Amino acid sequence: MQLTRYTDFGIRTLMYLAIQPDREELFRISEITEVFELSPNHVSKIVHHLGKLGYLETIRGKSGGFRLGMSPKDINVGKLVRVLENSLAPIDCSKPYCRFTPSCQLKGVLADAVAAYLAVIDGYTLDDIVSNRDELKQLLPELSIPVLQIA
Repeated sequence: MQLTRYTDFGIRTLMYLAIQPDREELFRISEITEVFELSPNHVSKIVHHLGKLGYLETIRGKSGGFRLGMSPKDINVGKLVRVLENSLAPIDCSKPYCRFTPSCQLKGVLADAVAAYLAVIDGYTLDDIVSNRDELKQLLPELSIPVLQIA
């Protein structure tokens, strides 16, 4: 099973924020786009969605930005994947329609595989996947954009 880029980028964004817990400043979309070389439009949609879901606290305005809306220990990876993915169906038998659909056993096998996949990632939090914070920070590029200070 492969996650969509939307989910991938959403998880990367949360990981980036989680490895910098001592940072007082708000994060900006331009920072995420520079670090991961992503489209600002795409990141804006993801940040907005994560904000609506409560994973991020978003602050509007000229000196606005965003930060984690909850502790990394409270962000379950399985739940996060479920809310970011449009569909977890591993196969679409209707496009084009498969003649085996009425009697196919593959659908059940794949449904079991997805359930096992979700059961594994349900056992992890954002904090778990960034437990090597120092190593992850060393992999980040130097930013060319200034970080805004909170007034």
